[in-house]
Amino acid sequence: MFDLLLRQARLVDDTVRDIALKDGKIAAVGDIDDLARKTVDLRGECYVSAGWIDSHVHCYPKSPIYHDEPDSIGIATGVTTVIDAGSTGADDIDDFYSLTREAVTDVYALLNISRVGLIAQNELANMANIDGEAVNQAIKRHPDFIVGLKARMSSSVVGENGITPLVRAKAMQQENGGLPLMVHIGNNPPDLDDIAERLTAGDIITHCYNGKPNRILTPGGELRASVTRAIQRGVRLDVGHGTASLSFAVARRAISAGILPHTISSDIYCRNRINGPVYSLANVMSKFLAIGMSLPQVIECVTANAADGLNLKTKGRLAPGFDADLTLFTLQRQPTVLVDAENDSLQAEELLVPLAAVRAGKGYMTEQGSAKYAFDF
Repeated sequence: MFDLLLRQARLVDDTVRDIALKDGKIAAVGDIDDLARKTVDLRGECYVSAGWIDSHVHCYPKSPIYHDEPDSIGIATGVTTVIDAGSTGADDIDDFYSLTREAVTDVYALLNISRVGLIAQNELANMANIDGEAVNQAIKRHPDFIVGLKARMSSSVVGENGITPLVRAKAMQQENGGLPLMVHIGNNPPDLDDIAERLTAGDIITHCYNGKPNRILTPGGELRASVTRAIQRGVRLDVGHGTASLSFAVARRAISAGILPHTISSDIYCRNRINGPVYSLANVMSKFLAIGMSLPQVIECVTANAADGLNLKTKGRLAPGFDADLTLFTLQRQPTVLVDAENDSLQAEELLVPLAAVRAGKGYMTEQGSAKYAFDF
């Protein structure tokens, strides 16, 4: 007998299937006749995907700069898994790990290569903070929690150190089995060409559609040759919307040229969640629908692609044996003006509205869902 059976769930390819869950895993997908302890009939009215993964957030509650609660940006908004992108370094990763054990949302970390983490904006300006042995020991203590490294490579962060912190980050990466390395790009120096040429397969460029001068497009609007070569080597592009890192103009130009993101992430924390322009991962996803990506493309960016990029081998797919993490949502026709990080606007005709999430087989309503639906989980 299954623990939970979702009947007539609409998948993103618009087929309708039953989804059965047992012991925290997806047990079956298809036409299912077996009984379950709890059955919820969605009547084909509600989309269900693998649980949404936000691969760039800031949710260490004690961070003095970018703080939030994991469940406020996670399960409450239909997101089942979040990856904190460098809020903590080796000095405070133990505390962060302990706090995340209390969350419903599944939380992982990209370890900041600076041992002090984000206690200030310039964490890589002092090379003494970039302690390879401290990084190695932190990863040994939390091998299932730390899924990669984070290096913020913009001028306000690195100070006079230029490209050197990235060189150190790549050495740490190799010492730890080639963990994914997420690299923040922003204002130069260092120049994006210097950054891109040092990245290898599996590395992640976040803030990929920022509108700053050090962006992925040339002044003529073409993709930089260094970024083209990086993508050809297997470097991945991550949105990382944030407060200052998404330009609709850059995203539209790149996507129209076939330069799609591998992952759509929010770079969310309390201020840009409450005051915008981020608000939620669903809101960021809606922006990419409005830019012209299809629903299956958008969902893949927060499920299979996100899981693959961070080696979350049991997540990201609606298939037997994967974690029983699901997101239930609608595509609501609601003409809305959306705003990017540069206060430019875009007219959207439809919005993604998360209604509920299932995490490890247990269901939770979102605030938006509870006003319209009453799924009996």
